[in-house]
Amino acid sequence: MSYIAKPKIMYPGRKKNNLGLTSSDYEGAVSTLCAGCGHDSVTAAIIQAVFELNIEPHMLAKMSGIGCSSKTPTYFVSQSHGFNSVHGRMPSVTTGANVANGDLMYIGVSGDGDSLSIGIGQFAHAIRRNVNMCYVIENNGVYGLTKGQFSASADIGSKPKKGEPNNQEPIDPVSTALSLGATYIARSFSGDKEQLVPLLKGALMHRGFALVDIISPCVTFNDHEGSTKSYAHTRQFYHQVIDVDYIPPAKEIKAAYAEGEAMPIEMHDGSTIVLRKVDKDYDLTSRASVFQYLREHSNAGEIMTGLLYLDESQAEMHELMENINTPLSKLPLENLNPGSNELKKLQNRYR
Repeated sequence: MSYIAKPKIMYPGRKKNNLGLTSSDYEGAVSTLCAGCGHDSVTAAIIQAVFELNIEPHMLAKMSGIGCSSKTPTYFVSQSHGFNSVHGRMPSVTTGANVANGDLMYIGVSGDGDSLSIGIGQFAHAIRRNVNMCYVIENNGVYGLTKGQFSASADIGSKPKKGEPNNQEPIDPVSTALSLGATYIARSFSGDKEQLVPLLKGALMHRGFALVDIISPCVTFNDHEGSTKSYAHTRQFYHQVIDVDYIPPAKEIKAAYAEGEAMPIEMHDGSTIVLRKVDKDYDLTSRASVFQYLREHSNAGEIMTGLLYLDESQAEMHELMENINTPLSKLPLENLNPGSNELKKLQNRYR
């Protein structure tokens, strides 16, 4: 993949995080996406999220598959680890990397084609295993790299720039993840940075599989009248059910929220997500009620956004597999290679 290095510009007095880094230190190459692409707004939100979380760049692993969305990791945190896999295989590559080194923080960036068509089986099993990762879907309803064909997330009746409207039922990544047992599910809009950044921060710090489905309009092939993934349509039918703040570990901050005004939920690492109910009937802790709520409002043509479901009680992949805490990369060779006698014993069990 060709890319243009972004020039390093130092701004006097620019805000630094606890590591002494500015947000510029979390940038990557210059974007080669179309001007106005929603994916670039997602990149900006990710940069702000990891900057505010004080994540050391070398402790972040960026993973992707194929598609416009999968170019995104090139554009943030250039000093991190990264792997661009084949089409639809990002979840399994991330699973393997996580098994080898669970100390790293994993963020996978995918698209509606990469995750809901060729990669839907990989997507499903990453959820089933509760892989500890932030899984971002940049959802625009089309295949941008192959000139705008409908993807599996295109809504019935959605009109392309050319050709016939879509008549097939869409696959909703949020409902799919909910049915498969994902423990953190959120949806946002690339044009709503105020909502998106806290959702990304919560997903990055969640212990387990965290999905953030982001409506990210394709300005070239899917931003016209009749598209349900356009800027205009999303803004018109945007409905926020939960207002979210992310707060790092600090007990005194909780006291700033009067009882009854907000609901703080403590994450595994001691940080806090503060929820303010925008819709009084919404219960993000009940899988059954979330299913019903999403279906009712989807049928009404509304795009439900915010933190849609959260379960902090489930064990993540390493706990389920009873893995040791030390990453494989830090184990001595004698521990990784038990010798030929142990191998023979293992083989004899299958004879």
